[in-house]
Amino acid sequence: MGDAAPQGAGPGEPAGPPVAAPRRRSAWLIGAVIALVVVGGILAALLVRPEGPSAAAPTPSASPTVTVTPTPSPTPTPTGFPANTATYDVTQLPQVNVFAVIPQLPVDDDPFTEPTGETALAVGIGAPVWADPAAEPVAYVPREFPYDGTTMPVVERQDHWVRVLLTGRQAVPSKGDASQVSGWLRVQDVEFASTDAVVEVGIAARTVDIVRNGTAERIATDFGWGTDVTPTPLGRTYIMTTRVVPEFWYTRGHPIIYLAVQSPTLDGFGGADAAVTAFHYHDERSGPISNGCIRLDPDAIAALAELPYGTPVIISP
Repeated sequence: MGDAAPQGAGPGEPAGPPVAAPRRRSAWLIGAVIALVVVGGILAALLVRPEGPSAAAPTPSASPTVTVTPTPSPTPTPTGFPANTATYDVTQLPQVNVFAVIPQLPVDDDPFTEPTGETALAVGIGAPVWADPAAEPVAYVPREFPYDGTTMPVVERQDHWVRVLLTGRQAVPSKGDASQVSGWLRVQDVEFASTDAVVEVGIAARTVDIVRNGTAERIATDFGWGTDVTPTPLGRTYIMTTRVVPEFWYTRGHPIIYLAVQSPTLDGFGGADAAVTAFHYHDERSGPISNGCIRLDPDAIAALAELPYGTPVIISP
């Protein structure tokens, strides 16, 4: 007899689901899940991966180190004549004073320019004086002298040298030029002070002013001055000394303000080997009537007598 058919199977009726069908659906689902995972991974990779090299985060580059080399300050070039540090025995040199005649001393070559506003006074017993700083000294100016004149206005200043106005003369008028003299001193040999005033005299204008910091105080509008034969010297000079001389009766006891400059025509005066110009009082004090001095009233003399030694004075025609 043959094998029996499975129970429950009849004609036209399925014999039940095949055993292999569920396995195929599971395999499909697993493949679909794997595909989704792969696609998702690809999309995630695309979203995370930068788009080309330009999207890469730049690597910060280190700032270059700049080394600044400071520019050295130039060494100032000394102005004027070079320094002279030699030692001199000033007592072996002629002394500059009101009575001295020293041919080597130069006449002031810029007589109407106002000085610098400083005065110089020698340290020690005195300072050598040069006509030419490139040569040897020709004289010396003492720190002290009975008739003063040793506080001198500076008319030019350099790093190592100053040019000052001096007392004395290059020559007496009968033998040469008796105008205001000047000379060079070493900066190391003097001490400096400032001056705040200059006296300006205008002979033709008949004015005498004391000028301080550009402001003029007029102290006279009429005065006496030198005659044609004994004229008042022109140009710049300075107050040498101020004193009362009772023997000079015409001053009536008022001070005489002596200047460093001397007469252009008189070798001496009153028995002295000097012919110094001065401001002084006189009863007659108008016009060209003096031996070269400038005659003023008491108030003007009093104002001038208050000025310190070395104060510049400029006398214009």
